Amino acid sequence: MIQKQLDMKYRKPNKKPKKSHRRLRYTLLILAILLLSLTGFGAYAYQRLNPQNHFQNLKAIGGNTTSDYQARAGVFNVLLIGTDARKGDPAGHTDSMVLINADLTKHTYNVLSIPRDARVYLEGYGYTKMTSVQYVSQLKHGSRTGIVDTVKTISNLTGVPINFYAETNYWGLQYMVDAIGGISMKLPFDVTLTHPWYPEDKGLTFKAGTHSLNGKMVTEIVHERYSLPGTDYGRQQLQEEALIGIAKKIVQPSNVTKYPALSNSLSKFLIATNMSQEDMISIGLGVKSDFHPNQQIHYRQVKGANGTMYDDVLQSYNDEVVLDPGQLQSVIQKYFSLDASN
Repeated sequence: MIQKQLDMKYRKPNKKPKKSHRRLRYTLLILAILLLSLTGFGAYAYQRLNPQNHFQNLKAIGGNTTSDYQARAGVFNVLLIGTDARKGDPAGHTDSMVLINADLTKHTYNVLSIPRDARVYLEGYGYTKMTSVQYVSQLKHGSRTGIVDTVKTISNLTGVPINFYAETNYWGLQYMVDAIGGISMKLPFDVTLTHPWYPEDKGLTFKAGTHSLNGKMVTEIVHERYSLPGTDYGRQQLQEEALIGIAKKIVQPSNVTKYPALSNSLSKFLIATNMSQEDMISIGLGVKSDFHPNQQIHYRQVKGANGTMYDDVLQSYNDEVVLDPGQLQSVIQKYFSLDASN
């Protein structure tokens, strides 16, 4: 049954924008959601929600606790997930996975994108690409198990516990940027739109430098890949700049009056999370107290080798990315460990 659905999913004509255009942008939306969580803090006691008090002895997805790692207070790992799920579909593919190590005491945020085509091991099936894990698990076990299995697979790949997850689909970025009045985005290189969402934007070129952009243009720019140096890795740089632009705009005093309306709209694009309201408020409190995006958000990259390999889930050969294990281990140990001894 699952194989038949997989075959239909992969073989049906693609009349929608290519999935490659959707990757790596969901993290922009979810980071904005976390920043917006600072609203409503007045209803809670400061000491109880102070990140150093609130984020202690956290459970990791799968039931383990970070106490095994002598975890530092106020530090956690969160996985941001973006899927291509649509209404009526029983499941969706994971198109974007971003692991964030948030240290709310030192105010540092390390960010690592996991390629959707990264080769991983799915228990009970064998080797496949990361994007298939959630889809297969949702078909067999339901939506929540699909998310949890995705988080577990990333945890096994990286070797670190993950405490929280937040999932969205790809419809909300344009709305979010427009809702805060657009952003300023610094482009590190020229960007030419080769496969835009909107046909009228094809061929537009944005020169390196700072641009004031609305939601539509931010969405188009972070979709782009083929005109960029390093393709996917170039797009990750654009993603970082958009993250910083959104974060800086949200914390501007002029946007304070927009927080309640934005917070009330989270259900439009936040599909699932294991964060409680208090978790979100504590995150917002920690971020708000001292937030300088350009200095505090650090985007890490791990190179990978492209190859055609046998996929045990799809039962065929396809293109997958094998992340450099030595580089991955080095980056994870240095920037994503929860162990207080590191």
